[in-house]
Amino acid sequence: MRRLLRPGVGLKRWLLVIFFGELLIAIAGALVLRQVVREVAPGGAADASLVWFLTLQFLPPWLRVVVLFALGLLIFVAGLRRLLETLMEPLASREAPLVDLLVRQRTLARGPRVVAIGGGTGLSTLLRGLKAYSSNVTAIVTVADDGGSSGRLRDATGLPPMGDIRNCLAALSDDEATMTRLLQYRFPDAMRPGGLGGHAVGNLLIAALTDLEGDFEEGVRRMNEVLAVRGRVVPAAPVPLTMHAELADGSRLVGQSTIARARGIRRVWIAPADVHATSDAIEAIVAADLIVLGPGSLFTSLLPNLLVAEIRDAVRASHAPVVYVANVATQVGETEAFTLADHLQAIVDSVGGGIVDVVLANDDMHAKAPRDYPAAAIEPVLPDVWRGRVRFVTAAVVDPDNAHRHDPQRLAAALMDVRADGALGAPRVPIEAARSA
Repeated sequence: MRRLLRPGVGLKRWLLVIFFGELLIAIAGALVLRQVVREVAPGGAADASLVWFLTLQFLPPWLRVVVLFALGLLIFVAGLRRLLETLMEPLASREAPLVDLLVRQRTLARGPRVVAIGGGTGLSTLLRGLKAYSSNVTAIVTVADDGGSSGRLRDATGLPPMGDIRNCLAALSDDEATMTRLLQYRFPDAMRPGGLGGHAVGNLLIAALTDLEGDFEEGVRRMNEVLAVRGRVVPAAPVPLTMHAELADGSRLVGQSTIARARGIRRVWIAPADVHATSDAIEAIVAADLIVLGPGSLFTSLLPNLLVAEIRDAVRASHAPVVYVANVATQVGETEAFTLADHLQAIVDSVGGGIVDVVLANDDMHAKAPRDYPAAAIEPVLPDVWRGRVRFVTAAVVDPDNAHRHDPQRLAAALMDVRADGALGAPRVPIEAARSA
């Protein structure tokens, strides 16, 4: 009961309404009883029986008030408790007490409207932390992937890739461990001749819902509803995008999986260049309280979203603060040997300046190197390169046990601190101007 009465749950106001209604009923009953008492003849048999007893005439006046109030409060609390238990019994959950779930749901529903733009592991990591602060989280996910199960379904059906969407849905689910096992399950390669080998269950579910609804965007909407995730996941575009890149030596590459392994990327672009963004993505950006770019692969996860003109223009026009989350380490291939300044310059070269309000970078350089990754390839992205040139925030956001990944809880907490900073509403500093400072 104490948990249900805590601020933010929204129960106390309705209890007051109920109490007020009961008070009016009690007053009406008192008026009726008063009229009955007036009509009883003094000294009659009824005067010394039922009415005398019901009106507590045998007690002093002040004690009558105390007894009736205490009795009424006891009956009210007992009845309310039994009512709540009866209503909630069919909804009982094994993972947590239902009261905890109710309190959490009501609290998160009042959380900030956060839009996270990106893809890959970085976006899933971010969502895993943000869902603890708000259920109003929208993930705008790239649709330029062309490898694995997503690539095969893309080639076979012409649908946009679903792998990053699947990962984000799992990250936003309440029972993440179970949902991840289900959505990430891949049918054995031995079944490949039958067509299911290597495919992830989550990809097939999205493809099935798309076929049922006749539209990819609507299929993803239904997937959000079916899984009842804490927030929502939307594709950046309703059609698959093809990535193109030009390298420093002038050569050109096609395909996200190929570009991700390349070194010396000069610029990237998408085809079709005039693709429209999904309506859900634009609506989320317009309504956002906070927009987060990254973390994740710079050229193959973040930039494909911003290269969709409608998304880029919506972010630039938004009144919400825009935070670029710098990667904690460089990525073998596309950002090998990149400094933080190089990451920011790549954004400017691809989509222009005037988008980012704040750069959030890691300042904890004591994280352990992952065992399954060559230590020589891990290069931390140092935060001091841009100190004092643009609005810059540092925090310990790295996973202490993996120097190549953000920690979901640390990152989300740092972003909430950034949002709470009143200075965030200051005019944006164009990145290209800061670059030349």
